[in-house]
Amino acid sequence: MTSYRIPALAPLPTEPRWQLPAPLLPKPRSLVQQELAPPGQKQPGTRAKGSRGKAKRASDVPETPDGASRPQASQLEASPSPGIRELTEPAPGVPAQAANPFGLPAPLLALLQRRGFVTAEAIGGLLDPPPAPEPADHFADLAKAVARLRQACKVAEAVAICGDYDADGMTSTALLVGVLQRLGAKPQAAIPSRQEDGYGLNVAMVERLHGEGVGLLVTVDNGVAARDALLRAQALGLDVILTDHHSLPDELPPFLALLHPACTPEGSPYRGLAGVGLAYVLGQALARAMGDQQGLANARDLFCIGTIADMAPLVGVNRRWLMDGLPGLKGSALPGLQALQQVAGLDDGPIDAGSVGFQLAPRINAVGRLGDPQLVVDLLTTADQAEALELARACEGYNRQRRELCEAIEAEAVALVEADGDQKSPFLLLAQTHWHHGVIGIVASRLVERFSRPVALLASEGDGRLRASVRAPVGFAADQALKACHDLLIRYGGHPAAGGFTVLAERVAELHGRLNGLAAAWLQQRGEGSIVEPEALLPLEQIDRSFWHQLQRLEPFGIAMPAPLFWSHACEVVDQRELRGGHLQLTLAQGEGRVRAIAWRWQGPKSQPAVVDVAFRLRNNRWQGEERLQLEVVALRASGGEEICLQRRQRLYWCRRHGDGLLIRNGAGEELLASRAPGPDQVFDLTPWADHPQASHPYLLSLVQDAAMALGLVA
Repeated sequence: MTSYRIPALAPLPTEPRWQLPAPLLPKPRSLVQQELAPPGQKQPGTRAKGSRGKAKRASDVPETPDGASRPQASQLEASPSPGIRELTEPAPGVPAQAANPFGLPAPLLALLQRRGFVTAEAIGGLLDPPPAPEPADHFADLAKAVARLRQACKVAEAVAICGDYDADGMTSTALLVGVLQRLGAKPQAAIPSRQEDGYGLNVAMVERLHGEGVGLLVTVDNGVAARDALLRAQALGLDVILTDHHSLPDELPPFLALLHPACTPEGSPYRGLAGVGLAYVLGQALARAMGDQQGLANARDLFCIGTIADMAPLVGVNRRWLMDGLPGLKGSALPGLQALQQVAGLDDGPIDAGSVGFQLAPRINAVGRLGDPQLVVDLLTTADQAEALELARACEGYNRQRRELCEAIEAEAVALVEADGDQKSPFLLLAQTHWHHGVIGIVASRLVERFSRPVALLASEGDGRLRASVRAPVGFAADQALKACHDLLIRYGGHPAAGGFTVLAERVAELHGRLNGLAAAWLQQRGEGSIVEPEALLPLEQIDRSFWHQLQRLEPFGIAMPAPLFWSHACEVVDQRELRGGHLQLTLAQGEGRVRAIAWRWQGPKSQPAVVDVAFRLRNNRWQGEERLQLEVVALRASGGEEICLQRRQRLYWCRRHGDGLLIRNGAGEELLASRAPGPDQVFDLTPWADHPQASHPYLLSLVQDAAMALGLVA
């Protein structure tokens, strides 16, 4: 089904393009076949795969002397009767809208349908996920791991918990340290330094721990790639339990037991676990085996923090356990979490996934980026409230330092990019020897948002080497790009959205050239600018506390279940002002609705048109004890008003409101009048044209829905 885009008139530095969601109707078979064509191969009479339909304001289209918008002659010749004469296949029935026994408002129901929740059963499973199944049925080595840990607890054995320096690794470490302490073992945290040791377990750590009398190692959030370290552990007679969620190597290292999501059965609800989720599975199973589950509430609190901080997919057991655990975070029995909430200013209101992701997790991650991860483990395991507050304040200090470093590096990086003027590299590769390794990944992510192209920031590692953090926009696979340059790199790794590498300084220029070639080919196919894809129309007058409470039923939001991106049509800009820090604040009105909107770090024009379309996320702003719903602006454009031109493939359709319905005219001057069908489903049909032989064809029905969405008539 052809989609719809309009360039925004209030652009970011690279102009965003709007793409409305697909209508809630099936695709014509011919278009499905077109999408399944081999990459780069065109079907006769169509655009290449990946091209999109576009919509324009009527004022962008040439006019005839009588003022009517008409296509140019070449367009008429290309499509004498678009969308009607070419249709020959039978019209399959339009599927019924999802059952809605849950009382969800139309925008949320449309949102869920577009995300694949098209039945009452599927929606019910999202709103109230089933309990987690028995983990022993999904992790083959769980019983073996529990048996070895029970032995350690019974004899008060020294156990090393070998974690990572990010929030997932530090919370995983604290979780198992807390559980094992309670059950009688003598656990100690062993987390490498980001600056001195790099990622993961290493040979020197294994030898040091062995020398300290440790006989059992448990890795959390790392381990499967530490082959040399684990071979050394085997040689020294150490038992190793691996819990990790990173990619499994072709040849596994030696271990006593392995807990890994990829080793669970296909379709397992445990497949999305982060490192802290695996630690929770192990800690929970051990506590149950030893008949002491009183400390598991603390473990669940840490599970919630680490899962959200690591951006694990919020599906399966992640979703179930977060829904169970997030409401209890406010009253956590862990003094460290209470102190962290205090320094983060979360004294008022509940703790939700957004609070964790944007206020608690950054303060934890800042320590791993700039300081000693042991500080966080101590914070999350101490029973002393005074010590917890002191440690939380230290986290706050690191977070403040992290912000200052990010702002300084971002300013330098932006200046380097803008020094090239309009001739920006397809792949932005920037290097400064004094940049801090711990924060360049954050800055790279900001540059991706700002310039809509892949970014690598490099800092000195010494000995003529540079270490990089890579971030990429959706559609460009960072890991595959680095793999294509493997012969130029000392080491590399990552996934499609992010990665890292180390390179010799003399090879940077050649590397940049190769990455530029890959990114240029991708940009040529994709086009410049970011793509804004609202999921559902939400009129401003529907935004109230009742709608907010219904939206909260879809929480928690995160990876695989992002916060909805809504849009609203023809909003009057009542007031606009620039705030300190480069933010833009608007007051928008539409019908009876009036709401405040904020565009963080706004890069577009300071003055907006009088009437705009706005793409936004809905937020609940708490300030000085008061709560107010506001829009978090993602994009703005001048509103197209009551008439737009919709382009599908090579054909143009002129669409305008007609009372409560809409009128569509094609290039041959043929017109269709569509009206809203009875019922709550917000579907438009061609009732006035019921005798037309193609009136029920999916192409025409989806065209009508495209037009209705573009004009702001349906969600």
